[in-house]
Amino acid sequence: MYRTALRNVIAHKGRLLMTMLAVLLGTAFVAGTMVFSDSVGQAFKDSVSSDYAKVSVEVRDDGSGLYGSAAGNTSKEKPLTEQLRQRIAALPGTAAAAGTVTGFAGLSDPGGNLIGSQGDTHGSNWQPGDDGQDARYPMLQGAGPTDAQGIAVDRKTAADNGFKVGDTVRLAVNGPVMQVKVTGIFGTDDPQVKAGGSLVLFDNATAQRTYLKPGQYNSIEVQAKPGVSQAQLRDQVLPLVPHSGNVVVKTGVQLTADETAQVTSSMSGLRTALLAFAAIALFVGIFLITNTFTMLIAQRTRELALMRALGASRRQITNSVLLEALFVGVVASVGGLAAGIGIGALLKSLMSGSGVPQGGLVLSGTTVVATLLTGVVVTVLAALLPSLRASRVAPVTAMSSNDQPATQKSLVVRNSIGAAFFGLGLASVLYGASLGGSSGRLPVGLGAGLILIGVFVLTPLLSRPVIALVGPLLRRLFGTPGKLAQQNAVRNPRRTAATASALTIGLTLISALTVIGASVSQAVDKQVTQNMKADYDVSVMLGQPVSPALVPKIAATPGVAASSVIDSQYVGFGGRSHSVSGVDAASFDQLIAPVMLSGATSSLRQGAMLVDREVAASHGWTVGSAVPVTYPDSKAGMVRIGGIYQVSDMLGPVLMSESVLAPHTTAPYYSDVLVKGTNGASATLQQALKDSTGRNPLVTVKTQQEIRDQFNSLISTMLNIMYGLLGMAVVIAILGVINTLAMSVFERKREIGMLRAIGLDRYAVKRMVRLESVVIAAFGAVMGVAIGCFLAWSAVQLLKSSLVGLTTAPPYGQLGGYVLGAALIGLLAAMWPARRASKLDILGSIKTS
Repeated sequence: MYRTALRNVIAHKGRLLMTMLAVLLGTAFVAGTMVFSDSVGQAFKDSVSSDYAKVSVEVRDDGSGLYGSAAGNTSKEKPLTEQLRQRIAALPGTAAAAGTVTGFAGLSDPGGNLIGSQGDTHGSNWQPGDDGQDARYPMLQGAGPTDAQGIAVDRKTAADNGFKVGDTVRLAVNGPVMQVKVTGIFGTDDPQVKAGGSLVLFDNATAQRTYLKPGQYNSIEVQAKPGVSQAQLRDQVLPLVPHSGNVVVKTGVQLTADETAQVTSSMSGLRTALLAFAAIALFVGIFLITNTFTMLIAQRTRELALMRALGASRRQITNSVLLEALFVGVVASVGGLAAGIGIGALLKSLMSGSGVPQGGLVLSGTTVVATLLTGVVVTVLAALLPSLRASRVAPVTAMSSNDQPATQKSLVVRNSIGAAFFGLGLASVLYGASLGGSSGRLPVGLGAGLILIGVFVLTPLLSRPVIALVGPLLRRLFGTPGKLAQQNAVRNPRRTAATASALTIGLTLISALTVIGASVSQAVDKQVTQNMKADYDVSVMLGQPVSPALVPKIAATPGVAASSVIDSQYVGFGGRSHSVSGVDAASFDQLIAPVMLSGATSSLRQGAMLVDREVAASHGWTVGSAVPVTYPDSKAGMVRIGGIYQVSDMLGPVLMSESVLAPHTTAPYYSDVLVKGTNGASATLQQALKDSTGRNPLVTVKTQQEIRDQFNSLISTMLNIMYGLLGMAVVIAILGVINTLAMSVFERKREIGMLRAIGLDRYAVKRMVRLESVVIAAFGAVMGVAIGCFLAWSAVQLLKSSLVGLTTAPPYGQLGGYVLGAALIGLLAAMWPARRASKLDILGSIKTS
């Protein structure tokens, strides 16, 4: 039996090639993911070890955060002072002690725009030793800064922007732009710089004044003398450190371990996400493998029956089929492992410019075992059902015919099980959608899985009526080949279902993501276009307010027709506090357009306030109600409700005239300034607004479209990544179509020979096979799009509470494109099987037994 199994593999190697390729792709995804995550994780760990190689002990003030606070900080005294650094430096086990100050620092390009992004542009202190150098930042050109008029710039930023020693550059920390001179250019392995950010160095005194206070540090890094262990030095440092819960003293070994654990945790999340997509690809591959072995066994029914008649037991028949699957799984998994190493190297090279440290590939034993085991187990499990089915066919029945259709009883049982799964899944999804929010996630997720299982089980039942709908169209357009293609597609519903289901899985996920992304984008666009008449929104990064000194400069910019601050304050209403946006009542109607449900925006000019529907309902307010308020300066007053508007995340819950609010605030907090252009938006006006704010890199001037793009870019990036990862599942589904058609052509050799003999020419045979493929692919796509839209609707119900105005908005054109694309894929997938069918010898095919 084992020799027979081996001969069958060799005899059907062409037919098993597609199955091997499917397993290879799935396991390559698994191996590539693990190699990539292990390699990147090891590179980060090596980088961390390098970062702390010269640090024996670090004293850190965790209370001040990773970065210092704003310039002119007036908060309480920080415990890490210059006096403490000097006392630590004087310890018998200390070789050197350096204080570190860090904070945000943004360099400006010539147009006033920030170089890099706000999360990775920072500054630190230059603290030279007796040799005039700071070992942390080797100076490559020029010298380190010595006063507030100079800075040093990292080599990458200098090269990318053409900065040279002696140049004057524009820099902002948290306020007005500073013009400083580049005194030096230094080298650094800072990962944020590698990711496209920038690092500038101030002299020590300037850095302290800018981010903390004179004589204060965020951390103190200590080096031990030869012969002094890190633990011994830590014990010497501890008595000097203030007894504060915010001050942490750790050895270099502890710091490395902490950072390594953090890297491992972050990489674990990435690995899990990538492996989830690999699992989807392998799941799709199961359909291909099952279909392949089902058809192979169907073609060998007489052979297996003869073996049963000669004395082979059911177990031997089953084992022989499983042995074939084992061989396929082993060979494909080994190939997948080799391909996965290449995928891991490719992914790592693509990430090389994104802050990932350099390092070699890591191929662990876990990766090898997991890849091989996954491929073999998936292949053998997928072949298990066909092997059991083969062993249960009676010898006499099998030898009587090659075609052993499923019994009516088995179909009834299958359809009953599928209907039960589908019904339970539908009920669970509807229940979760009715709950909404986080409480509905589990029922919706569980229901989605049950629906998919139910549809897969019911697909043979659904395929007949759905495909029958296109029968008249195929006959009308393509004549006899079209009629034959439709009949072939429904002749074996199990095979059609298994082939179509592979595409259904991929398109279900892709369609659901597409609808969710389009719905969120539409909600954001709707709020921007409905609620904002202004051409520009001026704001400041880092959550900082717009300086009051800039407001009149913005208003006086040539080309500005109207402007208004958004003064964000908290005001008390009957024991409850709400966020209030103070606006200029005179220019309000030119800049902001709330969707009014009652009242009028003009009431702002009479000192009334506008509230959204939810706030009004929670307090029982109506238009005309007199409301007691407690202002930020603790003074009380009465304000009338002048109008109620639709809830908007952009506008906030309460709008009030700035002339009423400003006299009762302790300090203005201008979160935004809205601007209307005399001639609308233009690049000239946008640059003029940047110029009027001093071309400060912290100040952003965004158009309506840029506001929309800011939100939509996050969605688009996420969708594009997921589309790319799901592409592997679609590729495997295409292989399934090719494999099924190729084997189906072989199985129907006599039938095709008879069709040729009675007058069907080669072109008609090709058309028949191609149309059959198109019908099956389109059927799978329609099922996937339909399920995906329903699951997207349920997801939107869960997200409604997080985004005002969110409704399900299917992009019908794009979804229709998916169905047409699937049909095109089916057409391309059928090229080789159709060509093969058309070249079959007529007499030889008719003689096939």
